[in-house]
Formats: sequence, C-alpha cells, structure tokens
Amino acid sequence: MFADFLSKLIQPEPEQLDDADARLALTALLVRIARSDGFYDAKEVDHIERIAARRYQLDTAGAKDLRADAEQLESEAPDTVRFTRAIKDAVPYEQRTGVIEALWEVALADGERDADEDALIRMASNFLGISDRDSALARQKVEKG
Repeated sequence: MFADFLSKLIQPEPEQLDDADARLALTALLVRIARSDGFYDAKEVDHIERIAARRYQLDTAGAKDLRADAEQLESEAPDTVRFTRAIKDAVPYEQRTGVIEALWEVALADGERDADEDALIRMASNFLGISDRDSALARQKVEKG
C-alpha cells in the first residue's frame, strides 16, 4: 500500500515531504516507538491519536485515520535506522524537534520507562539530528505533564 511512498522517502536525496506525508511519516515513527517494547496497547493508541489531533488540528475521526495509516506504514517501513534517517532528510527540523516530545509522550504513556524504548528514542533523536540534551528536556517536559 505504501511502497511508492517508502520508495520516495528512502531515496539517496529525498525531496522534502509535503505536510500530509510528513504527518504520516512522523506518526508512523510514534507507532514504531509504541510497538518497540512488544506491547502496543489501547493507552498508547489513544496517546498517538491525541498527539495527532493536537499537533495537526484533526478531529477524532481524522486522528484515528492517520493513526491507522501510520500503523500500516510502520509495518511496511524499513529498519528504524533507514526510516528515521529518511524522515530527517525529508522533514523540516522544527517538525522533528516536536516529534521527540511526542515520542516520549508515547513511550511514557503506560506509566513506565522501558529501557528498550529509551534506547530507541535516543537512537531516533540522534538520527533525526536532535541533541541528547534537547531529547532529555523533552522527556522532562512530558514527565512533568
């Protein structure tokens, strides 16, 4: 279903994604983080939908549709390294910094800090070009609520 999209995304010199495609790619990254601990539950789904609604001014149905498409894209996407690097090359920096906060929000949705999720977010931050300090600040902001 997303073969053309992924092919475009992982080109050596990808074009910058339009807003709709960037939303889909970033939401797919949220899904990947949520699934990384092998436990993808309703709380995490709800968080992803609320993040999508808030970040992209979507209604409930729009957020659900975006999340469903993102789940499909995530399942078809290449390994996290290539996928995240492709997002870095195709999505403006200001959108990438906001997604780190959203990644922490999803990772902490179950009330627990998982070592696998931490490692994946650190890796994603690095590949997205976000410093460890900025990622830590994003995590602290989410933890404070």
